[in-house]
Amino acid sequence: MSGEETSVQPVTALVLAASRQGIDDPVAKLQNKSHKCLVTVDGVAMIERVVQTLIDSACFGRIFISIEGEYVLEELTSVTRWLNEGTVELITSSGNLADSVVNVNRTVSSPLPLVITTADNVLHTPELVRFFVTAFSKSAGDASVAVTPESTVLEEYPSGEFGFFRFRDGGYSFCNLFGIGSSRGLEAAEIFRTGGQFRKHPWRILKVFGALPLLLYKWRLLALDSFVRRVTRKLGITINTVRLPYAFAPIDVDNPKTFAFSERVIRDRLKG
Repeated sequence: MSGEETSVQPVTALVLAASRQGIDDPVAKLQNKSHKCLVTVDGVAMIERVVQTLIDSACFGRIFISIEGEYVLEELTSVTRWLNEGTVELITSSGNLADSVVNVNRTVSSPLPLVITTADNVLHTPELVRFFVTAFSKSAGDASVAVTPESTVLEEYPSGEFGFFRFRDGGYSFCNLFGIGSSRGLEAAEIFRTGGQFRKHPWRILKVFGALPLLLYKWRLLALDSFVRRVTRKLGITINTVRLPYAFAPIDVDNPKTFAFSERVIRDRLKG
């Protein structure tokens, strides 16, 4: 890493890999797997790709995987080796995303600062992770969230097949990459107790934040940062946005279409 990157203090990483309770995941069904994180993308299980990226970024002192149990991952030789070496540790997942994040604070000593990613972020690279961790480490807020502007995504992938949140200053896509810098910042996990995915389910904005933020969003009355400040005021925390200059940053493996897209992108990278 460069001089600026090596100055970043190692933080803790948490990979959310548990299956959604009660959901027959369409990606897992592609390869008849019990968990989406076990599905291979160009021959490598998604959880292995994500953890290897975190290791290669050299940003983290500890890496935890949140999942139902070690038995889920026993077929993966790389993960088994990392566990035996102590490179990676497991945390038993809780009933939902919010509880799984909060559970880290209960079961891990001094987990903060904490970077949270998901096991389907297979397109993320060590460079991207270092960019986010550097920005997060320099921020003074309770938490940080990664976003990518619509213009950045469409410049490289102009097909327009990806969805965006639209604000007064343009469209953005969130990247399933978060930083928690304080114990108060852990309260940001409450935002996802209803399941997140606010773009697909705008009513969840109403349930979590109330009517006014929903109206502000629907009418595009605020720029992204102003909107984030307003909606998080209810939680009594400060959340910073980190704009990632990578078109692939917000694209995770959420359905068969994004699975095929991600596999194609990875194969193109290997070609050089």
